[in-house]
Amino acid sequence: MAGVLGRLFRPRATLVVGGGGRPRADATVEVRPPRASELRITYEPRRDDEPDAGEIVWTWVPFEERDGRGKDRPVLVIGRRDADRVYALKLTSIPQDGDRDHLELGSGPWDARGRPSWVDVDQVYLVHRRGMRREGAVLDVDRFTRVAAALSRRYGWQMAIQVPGGDEA
Repeated sequence: MAGVLGRLFRPRATLVVGGGGRPRADATVEVRPPRASELRITYEPRRDDEPDAGEIVWTWVPFEERDGRGKDRPVLVIGRRDADRVYALKLTSIPQDGDRDHLELGSGPWDARGRPSWVDVDQVYLVHRRGMRREGAVLDVDRFTRVAAALSRRYGWQMAIQVPGGDEA
């Protein structure tokens, strides 16, 4: 019951507490999905050691229980909030077939064991550029566009996806 209520009344942001009990400004945090006017889904991967839309990066993601525990995991960056933070969705290798909150991505170089992955479209995270552990891979534009279209239908977010060759999706 507590888990259900916690998800219904999810705070705008949940900060990870660092040393001395102070919130860490560079922590990855779960946030409510932004309003349609607050997020534009873009595809701008650049191999530059910064989290960019269209990339799968690794960061420490807090568990749903919000008890200070979490794990290092891959997330798909879908857009930029500001100069330091990006919006992202977590990935899982646990099969989620038939779950409307997950889209199958298949396998890719972000998983060293080659396992298929699913992206969770229900939980949105803010990743600070200093909270990114490493770049994992660039998600191809076709799979990214499929995720972006599902997010656009679900949340009303606009897409601005440059596909190779200069066309916009």
